[in-house]
Amino acid sequence: MKTTLFRQHGGPEVLEYTDFPAPEPKPGEALVRIRAAALNRMDMMVRNGWPGLKLELPHINGADGAGEIVAISPPQMYSFGEGPGVGLGVGSRVVVNANLGCGQCDYCLSGRDNMCRNWHLLGETVRGTYAEYVCLPTRQLYKLPDDFDFHKAAAAALVYQTAWHSLITRGQLKAGETVLVVGAGGGVNTASVQIAKFAGARVVVVGSDAKKLEAAASLGADVLIDRSKNEDWSKAIFLATEKRGVDAVVDNVGTTFMQSLRCLKKGGRLLTVGNSGGPRFEIDNRFIFAKHLSIIGSTMSPLKDFSTVMDLIVAGKLQPVLDKTFPLKDAAAAQERLWKGENFGKITLAC
Repeated sequence: MKTTLFRQHGGPEVLEYTDFPAPEPKPGEALVRIRAAALNRMDMMVRNGWPGLKLELPHINGADGAGEIVAISPPQMYSFGEGPGVGLGVGSRVVVNANLGCGQCDYCLSGRDNMCRNWHLLGETVRGTYAEYVCLPTRQLYKLPDDFDFHKAAAAALVYQTAWHSLITRGQLKAGETVLVVGAGGGVNTASVQIAKFAGARVVVVGSDAKKLEAAASLGADVLIDRSKNEDWSKAIFLATEKRGVDAVVDNVGTTFMQSLRCLKKGGRLLTVGNSGGPRFEIDNRFIFAKHLSIIGSTMSPLKDFSTVMDLIVAGKLQPVLDKTFPLKDAAAAQERLWKGENFGKITLAC
């Protein structure tokens, strides 16, 4: 099969478009012919490497993908009721769920597979979707309608389940609340804007330039703050909310936590699923206990949330935002576009 892989950690120059043996499905797995893959910042972090990361090299990036099942190795391992993995067969059009639980530990058996004791993320610790084929347990596959676009499906899978689990399941967002989203163009951020509006919340977005903020407004953002003109954007948000503050903040940057904490009203919560600005930073604990604030973290989502949010995607109630599509052989250029923050929405690869 054709794939883009790397044999050693480094910059985009280590990526190689080449031939590689196609995987073979184990019992309970399906072999999927990938038609579209979507990028995440995690792809570049894995490519660059970090202390303690252990990969089987060569490694294939990619958490997101959509395509058709070309083979299934029995027995099928269904999840639950009407969820992913049900009613699949050769020829089924599917989108993959990158959140890989073992299906056997106490967390998985209680429906919390994103907290699995042997958890893996497709494309991070195991080979991913920058390839023509991938093998996955059938419980990791969601059946798509025959006319649903593969690129939209791939663009939705990781970021929408992540945003849904953070905002709705963990964050308990309610209609009438005000949410701040730190960052305008990233995949989780664009998903968060739409999910917050779907839940009936008022949305404030902090973005890096007017063009990205205009795009955020097209998704439903109510208040737009240009951080290039407002270095102390926490003050601008305080004023924009009539000095009340916001109920929740979606902050996946990390280094911006202090400004986010200042934006929250008493009893508010800061929601985080990542740290694109860096993993280490300082916070002033007085803001947390004095204002009764909560910091709520999560990773991906359990299978049930994935099924819920994909149902909304295919029903058209949530609309994945597509940026630009590259051929698989140009994955290095696609990664550079994402790493430099030139995108608004998801970058995809045609496999």
